[in-house]
Amino acid sequence: MSLFSAIAELIKPAPPPDPEVAAALDRVIGMVDPMVRAAPHLEKHLAGAVEHALGYCAGLVAALPGPLEINRQAFSHDPLIHALFATAADIDAMLGRSQAIRDYLERPECWETDCFCAMLAARRQQKKQFGMAQQGDIIRNDVPQEVLYFSDQTLIEPTCDLDRTRDRLRARALESLLTAFNSHVDALRRARLNLRADLSVEHAQLLVSQQHDDAEHTAEHTRHLAELEFRLTQNADSLMPENLVGTLGDFLRHPESALSLTPVTVRVDRLGIVQRDDSPEDQVQTLKFPELSSRDRRQHIATLVRVTRDEAIAAVEKSRDQQKRYIIL
Repeated sequence: MSLFSAIAELIKPAPPPDPEVAAALDRVIGMVDPMVRAAPHLEKHLAGAVEHALGYCAGLVAALPGPLEINRQAFSHDPLIHALFATAADIDAMLGRSQAIRDYLERPECWETDCFCAMLAARRQQKKQFGMAQQGDIIRNDVPQEVLYFSDQTLIEPTCDLDRTRDRLRARALESLLTAFNSHVDALRRARLNLRADLSVEHAQLLVSQQHDDAEHTAEHTRHLAELEFRLTQNADSLMPENLVGTLGDFLRHPESALSLTPVTVRVDRLGIVQRDDSPEDQVQTLKFPELSSRDRRQHIATLVRVTRDEAIAAVEKSRDQQKRYIIL
């Protein structure tokens, strides 16, 4: 390759991104902090990072198990569904109180199929207690036990088509990453305000020590001022648009710190009591599910589920009827 060809290769414009990446890039630019949008050549700097984040989000959604059937029959024969809900009636209660389900049932698309798909999220809880257990030939009632149960069951992105649900979940995963980044920028701003307040206090204390010819405290406050000014300068640099773009790019290339799936395996009996590894196999059910860790550090079991439209309609109507009776009473 000649010198002129090499130079031409370097200065020629980059090819336009894939349409999916371009659309995601527009969403990213629209959602991130305004300070980031002030940086020049934003699309050029972020295209590769956004493409990586898209692939990561797609991998997360593809790793979700299911779709599992959610109904009273499944509660009887599926160990995971049985563990997720205390009673079969709790399935109807979840469907009835879900605003996402109510919104879906009001859309014309709900009549395209008899079922719909969604992501079920629930928080895993474990509590310690004393209960009855057989130890050898003796039944004791003061045996330490750990009980597994779930709370805050929620259905997310219900649609009549599984692929459509997955598409929306991928979009929500990307939005979750951007929200986490914006929270980081907000934290930097709060830190800047705190540093400025500390500087004001330190300046006042320095002035007092100087007025009293207190050399020891004057030197101490002078040192503290220098440290605070250095930290404030670092904070200001990190909030510059071009530096925020670099931070955002690094964040999108390593999104696992803000959004990840971890496989979990728990051995329990029919009552949800966690069992030891040496427990008899005929008395144990092995539950396997992924746990989603998001920006707020809370962990939720995540799985795709399928629900029949008629059962959802009946649950919503029952919930509304109960609300009317409560208001009347």
